[in-house]
Amino acid sequence: MQRYDLRHLKDDFYDKMVELLESSKPGEVVLFLFEVGDFTPVQKSADIVKEHGHELLNSLKYNEVDWTIVVRRKA
Repeated sequence: MQRYDLRHLKDDFYDKMVELLESSKPGEVVLFLFEVGDFTPVQKSADIVKEHGHELLNSLKYNEVDWTIVVRRKA
């Protein structure tokens, strides 16, 4: 399992998330931590995971402003 902290990218983390997912091993589970404001990034990140054919395993509020998603890369 890999863990990536994308909070420093604010609302511009989507491309980096896809890049990291695509560079992981097939079947690998990846955890992403990102910052949310109006919750738009939560749905958008889930949509991007689905669009690229990966599996969203979990989506959790980490604290007051941070969110984590757990994704399995497509095999």
